[in-house]
Amino acid sequence: MTRFESAKESYARFGVDVEKALALAAEKPISIHCWQGDDVVGFDSPTGGAGNGIQTTGNYPGRARNFEELKADFLKATSLIPGKKRINLHACYAVFDEGEWVDRDKLEYKHFAPWVEFAKENGIGIDFNPTVFSHPMMKDGLSLSSPDEAVRKFWIDHCIACRRIAQRIGEELGDKVLNNVWIPDGYKDVPADRLGPRLRLKDSLDQIFAEKCPNVIDCVESKVFAIGVESYTVGSNEFYMSYAATHPGVYNLLDNGHYHPTEVVSDKIPALLAFFDKIPLHVTRGVRWDSDHVVIFEDELKEIMKEIVRNDALDKVLIGLDFFDASINRVAAWVIGTRNAQKALLWALLQPNEQLRAMQDAADFTRKLMLMEETKTLPFGDIWQEYCSRQGVPADESWYETVMQYEQNVLLKR
Repeated sequence: MTRFESAKESYARFGVDVEKALALAAEKPISIHCWQGDDVVGFDSPTGGAGNGIQTTGNYPGRARNFEELKADFLKATSLIPGKKRINLHACYAVFDEGEWVDRDKLEYKHFAPWVEFAKENGIGIDFNPTVFSHPMMKDGLSLSSPDEAVRKFWIDHCIACRRIAQRIGEELGDKVLNNVWIPDGYKDVPADRLGPRLRLKDSLDQIFAEKCPNVIDCVESKVFAIGVESYTVGSNEFYMSYAATHPGVYNLLDNGHYHPTEVVSDKIPALLAFFDKIPLHVTRGVRWDSDHVVIFEDELKEIMKEIVRNDALDKVLIGLDFFDASINRVAAWVIGTRNAQKALLWALLQPNEQLRAMQDAADFTRKLMLMEETKTLPFGDIWQEYCSRQGVPADESWYETVMQYEQNVLLKR
């Protein structure tokens, strides 16, 4: 008997169908963020570099500098990651012909057609985001909530252009494209007017979402605070939750780094499932604040995935990643973070969820606690290795040597 067969029998003792779990894990796509590969720099700025609402730390060698390099790095990473994948693009990753450039409010589908061809060639989906940061039109830290109408119009036009691009991408791929609006607007010190910026943001969103885009899943992403906006964030959770609740077809994206440290997204998922048919999700890891560290196999990640599985929400929760670390090998960061998201999903699929629910409903809390604890030490690692082997990717840490060879042969020569 192999270790996998033995592990499968161990899970079967608790009523868990391992083969079903493996099949479900293999079919659930994870949307992998392109910006880990180049420190959120993008291709549309002549000076390059993140800023005006975003920050990346570290100077590890080998950052992708253009479309071809970013594609190559992404493919190297995904070759080591099991399961279905999507690529999550920001608008600043527009691909221009030599000598061409347009500002963000004038972007068109043609500037992302190369990404669509890349997706078709590799059998992956695409998600999209307006890039409302790292730009001179971020005036006084404000964009869609700015009292300067020229500034506000620029960003409204940019977001409208992005929705149209996402719609065309969806048409080309025969798919739905998640289009996520996040802005860093806020104030460093206590504001004199908290309502005015939010009313302007509400009006901006109404204009952005006015056009029907059937291939687009629209969402807005809240945040509690950030560096430079410690006292007030315009797009708070309460604001965006209220907006989504009163605007059918718009969803509130949950980023597990965008809340107070005592709040957990795992509890927010079932709360929203009572009211929304979709929940967009960004999986990240905040260390003391929204620091976007590489995702690790930790308790809250497992709880997030368990809530998705327990509530039969694999088709409702849209799982994406959002982290960026320039202090380590960027390809390895992709691999570590995405494998951990996949690992936590498989872990959740291997829990005896039906039995636990029945025990809770029967007020059999002692047995429920016993079962939850006993299953924690089941041989999950053997199931994970089998899953990776079936997916044709390294089942153990041997993937790391592949990345180190790629660093020597490719990244260090840039």
